Order: sequence, then structure tokens, then C-alpha cells
Amino acid sequence: MKLYSTRNKEEKVDFRTAVMRGLAPDGGLYMPESLPLMPLSFWQALRERSITSKARIVFDLLLADDFTDAERDEIAGRAFTFDAPLVSLDERTHILELFHGPTLAFKDFGARTMAAMMSVFARKEGETITIVTATSGDTGAAVAQGFHNAPGVEVYVLYPSGQVSPLQEKQFTTLGGNITALEVDGTFDDCQRLVKACFADERICNARQLTTANSINIARLLPQMIYYIHAVAGMLPEGKSVSAQGEMTRPVVCSVPSGNFGNLTAGLLAHRMGLPVSRFIAATNVNHVVPDYLSDGNFHPKSSLRTISNAMDVGNPSNFDRMLDLYGNDHQAMARDILGAWFDDRQTRQAITEVWEQYGYLMDPHTAVGYLGCREHTADNEQGLILATAHPAKFPETITSLLPDALVTPGQLLQVAAGKKQSIPVEASLDAVRDVLLEN
Repeated sequence: MKLYSTRNKEEKVDFRTAVMRGLAPDGGLYMPESLPLMPLSFWQALRERSITSKARIVFDLLLADDFTDAERDEIAGRAFTFDAPLVSLDERTHILELFHGPTLAFKDFGARTMAAMMSVFARKEGETITIVTATSGDTGAAVAQGFHNAPGVEVYVLYPSGQVSPLQEKQFTTLGGNITALEVDGTFDDCQRLVKACFADERICNARQLTTANSINIARLLPQMIYYIHAVAGMLPEGKSVSAQGEMTRPVVCSVPSGNFGNLTAGLLAHRMGLPVSRFIAATNVNHVVPDYLSDGNFHPKSSLRTISNAMDVGNPSNFDRMLDLYGNDHQAMARDILGAWFDDRQTRQAITEVWEQYGYLMDPHTAVGYLGCREHTADNEQGLILATAHPAKFPETITSLLPDALVTPGQLLQVAAGKKQSIPVEASLDAVRDVLLEN
């Protein structure tokens, strides 16, 4: 696969270079130069296959020039070891559960795939890799778990002090070993800024082989395409239920809880490959800079506001650059494919309660935002696909305050909660972060 920077389409790099750099030298994000456009029959043929099998097929399509057959098989087998089941609330409202991995969040798919790819790189090249990543919650947990004790890899997780749920924080601050948590006196946007600054810092880059595991890294987005493919292919009707024009009789609308917008961007990439999705819903909390853009064509980054759906508390989402690139900076073209919707904490709490009372289904706050977006923007003749990005047990304070007897905490979270936090407090400055990276 060849990739280009969103700031310079002329200079191409191979997949390994894009993954290892994370960011392009000009500060842009890497994008695939091209994606194969597959016919409806291709997606229908995937209908009954397992998610692991689908992953291998997609890797064969996209990464045949970058990994051997054995390596692609190894990556798919190591990363996609758990399912993403589809749960139907009713005949036209479906929830894709992406929280059955080790950290109970959708980011397990991307982090485990990236860890498997990095293991291949490290084994072939014999180099030590340093991962610097920012998190507002689940990324840190997924990356830390995915890379814990991985040979030849060191991980630094930057997170905003006091702005991550206690359980999420424990998931990446209790591991130790090759995982170092930096507790930043600032916001998630500060953490993202610091990660980017590390890659631009000559002293750090001379001392370490840097890469990042945030959704700015293309290695995170490719595996996230796979669960869209897994779900939508499974929802396709049999061939006889498809119109003569090759269109589905009940189009699928994907409602995506969105913060840094990597998850939605992955869906858009799958759509560019021909995955039959009618449109997407960018569902956010009160940090709604992208829904505002979709409404009026103006993008105004802002300081993030804190909410109960904290992983979405992003005021300047990095992957918006990729979205603009996909649509050639054409607001009207993007708005045809994506509808924006945003909801406050009161609406989110109300949705959690209503869905539990009506369907007996328990949602976390992020999934609830996706549910609200689906309810607002899915027509009666369409199927709504809501991405459930995290297990509700990761947000016990919110859930138990609403539904005291509904929550059942998985054993793995109970074990994490008992662990001892290990973090290094740092100021929100490059000097402070550099000192830690160069001293360790």
C-alpha cells in the first residue's frame, strides 16, 4: 500500500514508513493512495464468515505488498481473537458490540492489530520502538494492554489528569513494565498537542525511534474498517432481496459515537471500498465542532468541555483532516454522506434509562449518544447500525446513579480496579515530556 500526507499528495511512502512515522514530516496524516472498489457480490460473499476471516481477506486486499502471507495470517490471528456481535433492539435498530476485547472497548481491535504489526517489524529489523500516544480514556487502555511486555517496544501514554474515569485510568496505569503513564496537568487536547510536538522535536527523534498508536496512525484505522465490514456484510439480504440495480432494499445507516473521529473515518474508508452504507451519523456530545461544520461549513476548534461521555471530549479532532481530504474539502459532498448530531448529558442519561426500560439493554454513555443520533436521523425504511464503543461497566458512577441494580461488572474490571496506580505527573509542556522520555 502506498500512502500520502494530507498536506502533500505528491510524496508517497510505503505502509511501514507511514506506521512508524505516525505523522508525516509535514505534520499531515497518512492516507491510502487508492482503495479497491469491490462489487456488492464481494460483500455478500462475506456474509457468513467470521470476523477473523474477514480481517484476513481485507489484509490480503490492502497489505499484500507489505506483509507476507504468513505475516498477514499472524496479524489477523493475533488481533481478531474475539467477536463483535450484533444485537437487535427491534427490527430496524441494531447495536454492534465492539467491547468484547481485553479492555472492553472498540479500540482493542486497532491496538491489537498495531501491536501485531509492530511485532513483525521489530522481529525483522531488530530495533526498539517507542510509542507515544494520547488518550481520553479507552485508547490508553487498549494500547497499554495490546503492547504490554511486547519485546522491543516501549509505550508512553499521556492522559489528562482527573479527566479519565477511574476504571479507565487503572487499565493503563497498573501494568508497569514497558508501559509508562504520564499524567498531564491539562486537557486531552493538550495531550494530543504534546504527542505531535514530540514528533517534531529533534532531540527526542534523535534518541528514540518514535511512532504513535493514536487514531492518527493509519495502522489503527485499517483494522477498524473490518468491524464495519463484519457488521454490514452480516446485515445484507440474500441475493434475491437485492434490487435489479444492486441496491439493498433497506439501506444501512451507521451512527458513530465520535470524539477524535478515527472510528468514523474508518467507516468512510470502508465505504470508499464499496461497502453498502447509505450514510453515516457523526454523533457527539456538547463538543460538537464537526456537527457544526456539517451544518454550516465552518470549522472552529474549541477547548473541550467535560461530559459523562468523556472519550468524546475533543474540541479539535485530529482525524477531521482525513475527512476533509476524503471529500476534497467539499463541505456539500461530505454533508451528503454524513449527518451531524449532538446531545448533552441530560439527554444521554435519559437515553440510557429509556433503552434499559424499553428493551432491557444497558448502554454506556458513548453508545447512548450513538443511539440518540440513530433515533434522530434514521427513517422507517432504513436500518440503523449503532456502534457500541465501550462496556457500560467502565462507567459505573454514571450507570449506577441511573440504574442501581442493572450493572454487572466483568471480573477483569474488578481485578484491574484492585491494582495500584503508577503514573508520572507532568506539566502540559514539551520540556516536561521530553525530560521523561530522555531520562528513561
